[in-house]
Amino acid sequence: MVFETKFYDILGVAPSCTPDELKKAYRKLALKYHPDKNPNEGEKFKQISMAYEVLSDPEKKAIYDEGGEAAIKQGAGGGGGGFHSPMDIFHMFFNGGFSGRKNERQTSNVIHTLSVTLEELYTGTKRKLALQKNVICESCEGIGGKRGASQKCAPCRGTGVITKVQKIAPGLVQQYEERCRNCRGLGETIDDKDRCKECNGRKTVRMRKLLEVEVYPGMVDEQRIVLKGEGDQEPDCRPGDIVLVVEEKSHPVFKRNGQDLLVFLHLQIAEALCGFRKVIKTLDARDIVIQSCPGEVVKHLSTKCVYGEGMPLMNDPTEKGRLIIQFVVGFPDSLPPEVVPEIRKYLPTPQPDPIPEDHETVEMMDFSLEEYQKASEEDEGSDESGSYSRFNHGGGQRVHMQTCNSS
Repeated sequence: MVFETKFYDILGVAPSCTPDELKKAYRKLALKYHPDKNPNEGEKFKQISMAYEVLSDPEKKAIYDEGGEAAIKQGAGGGGGGFHSPMDIFHMFFNGGFSGRKNERQTSNVIHTLSVTLEELYTGTKRKLALQKNVICESCEGIGGKRGASQKCAPCRGTGVITKVQKIAPGLVQQYEERCRNCRGLGETIDDKDRCKECNGRKTVRMRKLLEVEVYPGMVDEQRIVLKGEGDQEPDCRPGDIVLVVEEKSHPVFKRNGQDLLVFLHLQIAEALCGFRKVIKTLDARDIVIQSCPGEVVKHLSTKCVYGEGMPLMNDPTEKGRLIIQFVVGFPDSLPPEVVPEIRKYLPTPQPDPIPEDHETVEMMDFSLEEYQKASEEDEGSDESGSYSRFNHGGGQRVHMQTCNSS
C-alpha cells in the first residue's frame, strides 16, 4: 500500500508499474503537454515532470510511497526546493536519461532579425513573434516509426556523415565530410512500411510557435536577445537557442549616438537674430519647449543640448543621455535694397578690402557643387578639358555684378 497516489494518477499508471511503463507514460504526456504544443498547460507540464522525477528515482519513490508529496517536499528542503525544472527533466529524458553526459549534442541556434523603432527602444515594448521550428513528433515519440524498426545506416555506418576524398592537384588530395544522403544525417534508416505517418521517419515535425519577446528601454542596434532552449528539437540533442538580433529602424527626426539623441532644428534668420520658441515632440510623445534668450544670436550649425532628454540607460531607465540640438539657419534669397542701410546699422561693420586702381570687375555665375560632382563622376576617365568644357556649357545663369560707389 502507498500513502497517496497523486503522482501515479498524474502519469496515469498504477503504483505497481514497471520502469518501462513509467517512461512510456511520461514520454506520451510530456510531448502532449509541452509548452510548444500547449502554451496554456504550463502547470500541467510542471506536474507531469515533478511526478516523473520522483517516481523514476528509487529513493524518492520510496519516500513518496511512505509519506506522500509532503514527505518529498520536506526532504527537498521545503516548498518543493531541490527539484529540477520541467524543461530540464524533458531534455534529460530525451537525451537518454539522467546520465549527465558531458558530450551532449545541441541543435544549431536559430538567428532572426528583430526590427524595432527608435520609439520602442526608448520606451520598451513587448513583441509577439510567430516562428517555425522543429519539435519531436508526438505520434512516434521521436523514434521515427515502429519500435525496433530502425537499422544502422550502412553507407555512413551510423555516424550520419560520409568522408570523401577529392583530388585537388597531382599528388595532393583533400579529405572532407558531408551529411549522409541515405539517412539524411540521422545515422539510421527505417523501411517505408514502418515509418511514422506523421513525420515520415524524420522524428520531428514542423510547428508554428508564438513567442513573446520583451524589448527593454535603452537597447542598442545589433544587441542580441537570447531565448534559451527555444530552438529546434531533435532526439538525443539539447535544443539550441533562438537568437534575435535587434535592428534599429532609422527615424525621420532623431539620430542616435549611444545614449545621446541628435535633432536638426530649422530656424528662419529672423528667429536666429531676434529669438524663438520651438516645440520638440519627444520619443515618448511629450512636448518640450526650447527658447533662446533675448539678444542671443543663434549661429548657423551651432549646437545646444538638453540633459536628461536622450536615450535611457538599459540597466537604469531613469538615467538618460542628452538631447543635442543643431540649428540650421535659413537665409532669404534676396532683400529689398531700401532696407539694407537700416539692417546695416544693427550688424557688425565689416572691414572692406582695399581696391587697387587697376582692378578688373568680373562676372559671377550660379554654381552647383552637386552638379559639378555629378558631371565629374559621369566624365570619369575622360580628359580634363572635355570634362570642363561639358560642364561649362551645361548651363548656369549669368549674374551681372553692379558697380557700387564706395561713397
